Amino acid sequence: MATTSIPHRWKYDVFVSFRGEDIRKSFMDHLFNDFNQKGIYAFRDDTKLLKGEEISPHLYKAIEESRFLIVIFSKNYASSTWCLRELVKILECKKIENPKHEVRIIFYDAKPDVVRKQKRSYAEAFHNHEISNSTEVRKWKEALSMAANLSGWDLLEFKIS
Repeated sequence: MATTSIPHRWKYDVFVSFRGEDIRKSFMDHLFNDFNQKGIYAFRDDTKLLKGEEISPHLYKAIEESRFLIVIFSKNYASSTWCLRELVKILECKKIENPKHEVRIIFYDAKPDVVRKQKRSYAEAFHNHEISNSTEVRKWKEALSMAANLSGWDLLEFKIS
């Protein structure tokens, strides 16, 4: 008797990792609105964490259960330990071959080179993280470099004609 593989059923079409303070009430509201209008089921977590607070397990589970994982690098993305932990989890999921997660990168008010090399606001954020999160900093820097090297969209360069 032949066996057939059952296609994976994703709970969410999309999970978006973003720095809420930078873009929640502007870009993200429009993006989630567009997802909804197109019938794209996106995980949306409006919970605000306090500085140093851990990511809840339901957030990690939402990342695992989402087909597309979108990371939006903004000016202050790296200042959030929450965002950096999400990024590490997203890249871990990208490594898993079956089922395959698709990762997409958007640079919103942050140049790819700044993210990749942790310059300017990213350097300042890591200076602050090294004081309280020194054990995770190396992992976060590697994750940022790896993600910034993936193909993505630089919205500062994007022009609508």
